[in-house]
Amino acid sequence: MRYVMVIDTLKCVGCSDCVVACQTENDVPTGYCRDWVTESVTGTYPEVDIELRSERCNHCDNAPCVRTCPTEASHIIEGGIVLVDRDLCIGCGACIESCPYDARYRHPDLGIVDKCTFCVHRVKKGQDPACVSVCPTNCMYFGDLDDSNSKVAQLLAERKHKVLAKEAGTSPNVYYLI
Repeated sequence: MRYVMVIDTLKCVGCSDCVVACQTENDVPTGYCRDWVTESVTGTYPEVDIELRSERCNHCDNAPCVRTCPTEASHIIEGGIVLVDRDLCIGCGACIESCPYDARYRHPDLGIVDKCTFCVHRVKKGQDPACVSVCPTNCMYFGDLDDSNSKVAQLLAERKHKVLAKEAGTSPNVYYLI
């Protein structure tokens, strides 16, 4: 089993419903977020392309945050989801510095590091992460890449896609359809 998220950049409208759903579902403090929407503009006038995409922790197979954590608070569970054990985290920030996706933050009230969990509490119940479940354009997909019949496996087999910061060698598990 290998959980992945697939985001169709051709369907994303940048509404940020995914961000609000995550903040609400996970009780994220005001002013912080576990996911965000990025706008990327390439080209020069009149040949300009704009890409909107929802970004978050990439739940990497080769996660530098896990390697650099001195207490093993950052760890990978079955299915490839990268989590932070709040009881072990000392808030040192080594994982924040090592993440090429800027996907972690220091929780202002708890003094620990926080990040996207793919809503593992929902996934364990057979539900999609909150961000996926509220997307009004249905541009976000979540599932098991090892299941060739899953929607994520089919989309990645059929469509051109990319990952962010490929050069970092992290083997991310968030894919963007382009």
